[in-house]
Amino acid sequence: MTVKVLFDTDIGSDIDDAVCLAYLLAQPECELLGITTVTGEADRRAMLASVLCKVAGKEVPIYPGCEEPLLIPQKQKQSPQAAALQKWEYVSEFPRGQAVEFLRRTIREHPGEVTLLAVGPLTNIGLLFKIDPGIPSLLRGLVMMCGSFSNLQAGIPRREWNALCDPHALAIVYRATPDIHRSIGLDVTRQVTMPVQQFRERLTSDLHRPVLDFAEVWFQGREIVTFHDPLAATTIFDDRICGFERGTIEVELASPELAGMTLWTPDDTGKHNVALQVDSARFFEHYFSVFK
Repeated sequence: MTVKVLFDTDIGSDIDDAVCLAYLLAQPECELLGITTVTGEADRRAMLASVLCKVAGKEVPIYPGCEEPLLIPQKQKQSPQAAALQKWEYVSEFPRGQAVEFLRRTIREHPGEVTLLAVGPLTNIGLLFKIDPGIPSLLRGLVMMCGSFSNLQAGIPRREWNALCDPHALAIVYRATPDIHRSIGLDVTRQVTMPVQQFRERLTSDLHRPVLDFAEVWFQGREIVTFHDPLAATTIFDDRICGFERGTIEVELASPELAGMTLWTPDDTGKHNVALQVDSARFFEHYFSVFK
């Protein structure tokens, strides 16, 4: 039995988005209904996604989404990994201005069946929930790689990238979300890492060839790969990879210096499920098991 998934991504910046998309395309239990991209150079991000779809031999609808945050200036203007596009076959023309409507239409066509996996800034999803407030209740699930739920690091408030890139959209999503939401935050994703050399050695499937090519830009000046987005994706198909706890989440908006900080309070009656533990060995075993 497959799970219908919509994937909203800022592929082209951190390499973990491409690592995540490769997993979704290889996962036999995943029926990938579509991909939407978000933040700067959304078209080029869509092209990168199309490379992986072509290598997988799958025709997946791809829609470039919003390039600008709702209210604040853009922090992620470019897609550095697009420099590798010239080496691969990819789609170059996409429907414009239709990403949010595509998400809305697809969810309404499959009420109660779609899991929305969001691993970039939440601009597309925030607009979707505002345009059609009934959408959250029609989802099978909402899974986000977003936030940081141990908010202090050495006494300093810590913010996660997706959250701070569009904190107002994130606030809309958290306020609208029914009792099906999962957040996998920076606290947990930082526990699933791999040295770059080991990463190169482990990614041996055909689907990983373009990922490794895209990653060369990301590897410059880095020695570790963190599997932020793939961790979020795997929790859709294996409930035992992460341990979750219910609570409430507020997003800091008043202070520009702290905007996007996620304030989490444990509460058995809360409508948000936050990942607090991860079985790293189980995650890596599960992730690589889908690649033949």
